[in-house]
Amino acid sequence: MIEQKKLEIQDQDFQRELFGYFDQNIKIIEDELNVHTVLRDGNIVLIGENANIEKTEKLIGELFKIVKKGETLSKQKVAYSLEVMRESPAKEKQVSKLSEDIIAIGAKGNPIKPKTFGQMEYIKKIENNDITFGIGPAGTGKTYLAVAMAVRAFKRDEVNRIILTRPAVEAGESLGFLPGDLKEKIDPYLKPLYDALFEILGGEKFNNYMEKGMIEVAPLAFMRGRTLDNSFIILDEAQNTTREQMKMFLTRLGLGSKAVVTGDVTQTDLPTGKKTGLVHARQVLGDVEGIGFSILSERDVVRHSLVQRIIKAYEKFEKADEAKKQIKK
Repeated sequence: MIEQKKLEIQDQDFQRELFGYFDQNIKIIEDELNVHTVLRDGNIVLIGENANIEKTEKLIGELFKIVKKGETLSKQKVAYSLEVMRESPAKEKQVSKLSEDIIAIGAKGNPIKPKTFGQMEYIKKIENNDITFGIGPAGTGKTYLAVAMAVRAFKRDEVNRIILTRPAVEAGESLGFLPGDLKEKIDPYLKPLYDALFEILGGEKFNNYMEKGMIEVAPLAFMRGRTLDNSFIILDEAQNTTREQMKMFLTRLGLGSKAVVTGDVTQTDLPTGKKTGLVHARQVLGDVEGIGFSILSERDVVRHSLVQRIIKAYEKFEKADEAKKQIKK
């Protein structure tokens, strides 16, 4: 039976956020919950079956809380709220709490905070462990949030310096044949780390800290033989480490230091047959006290919504391909 319900929310700013640019937000809600939404005499009116109206009213109530905290409603945020409602009803009323945990303030005054429950759990793991592994697909904020946590620790004087490193895997080219000196050859591999720091700190502070040695960005090979005290160390793209490299890195941890290791096990650039140190570390260190593992998924992707669908499509294809191989055996 089709019914109507008027919601007593006449806040025009919220209504603009709820409906979104060219009604893109409200269309997502209407399609997912099978309701029709109109503005009538300044009120939001829901039209549909009673059960669907109740779900929509609950969702709009949570989105209203988010907007009241100064947040904007993107398509991704609305879609994620719907997904939580569909798959985790117990967490439904906690969606608005994602806006509360501000890690740092970016150079442009933008608050940096977790946007999904997976990201929130990742941040907690970093807070509560000396070494944290953040494993998940592209776009889940693994590196960016780790850099934000490093900046926060640095500003609180919990560490004296930030060290960012990546394995410089040669994707079809030899570094020796690339133009320039060593720094110019290595910098392209490290650019994503530079970008994250630049966005969070701003150009002037970033350059100042680099000149004083408070921030160090270097390839993984440069970590060998060092002991890193009072530092926040991030190993990015760890799926491209060998077992030996991973062990070498983890044993660099000194007194007063914290490390975060990030990677996507589905995108290794290692030579065929070479096993990644990231997967091996998870197998070896899963039960070691003081080490935390945070596994992010396509649900935690905060890029274009199409990225989530791409990841799901690849996972579906790879599972089917693996099943075919098993049948042939």
